[in-house]
Amino acid sequence: MLSPDILLRAYAVGLFPMAEHHDESALYWIDPEKRGILPIERFRIPRRLRKTVRQNRFQIQCDTAFEDVIRLCAEPTAERKDTWINQEIIQLYINLFEIGRAHSVEDWLNGKLVGGLYGVALGGAFFGESMFSRADDASKVALVHLVARLKSGGFTLLDTQFVTNHLNQFGAAEIHRSGYKHLLSSALDKSALFKKEIDHREILDFIQSTTQMS
Repeated sequence: MLSPDILLRAYAVGLFPMAEHHDESALYWIDPEKRGILPIERFRIPRRLRKTVRQNRFQIQCDTAFEDVIRLCAEPTAERKDTWINQEIIQLYINLFEIGRAHSVEDWLNGKLVGGLYGVALGGAFFGESMFSRADDASKVALVHLVARLKSGGFTLLDTQFVTNHLNQFGAAEIHRSGYKHLLSSALDKSALFKKEIDHREILDFIQSTTQMS
């Protein structure tokens, strides 16, 4: 099994691991020619989602159920028949979490975990890995809370690996490998803090500062 140190070194040069299927053991290092990023300073929030976040429907917590989040991200669903998260990846990122390098943002509703995401923090870069949702808008709300924390904590790069339709609505962009590695190098030179706690007033202020989409 890979060690957390090897994985962090890989992230620092622009690589990340994936499995072809959730039930296969082999891992592959990925270094795509076109890389997905979500510009933190130009984050966009759809109008309807703004209303949902303001309502504070979900209780948002960080790092209280990391293993549950990654295991739920790994589960195939009706909409996503397969995932790239196998057992080795699950254990590897749990190890990263235990040394404070991986984090989760969780949506709780009536005491049940209904959505969330996880990723890796290194310098001023955050590498978003995967998200899941078992309630309407849960993963989207988790993403808003993530970006608010990253902006407040001094992060400059949010790596999404690839651009999806889900991320397009938030302003995701695709850049060439060389441009990504330039941004990565700059971000790794910075010191940032992943803020587990953030006041709802800060979330409202963050929403106000972002571009609104209809």
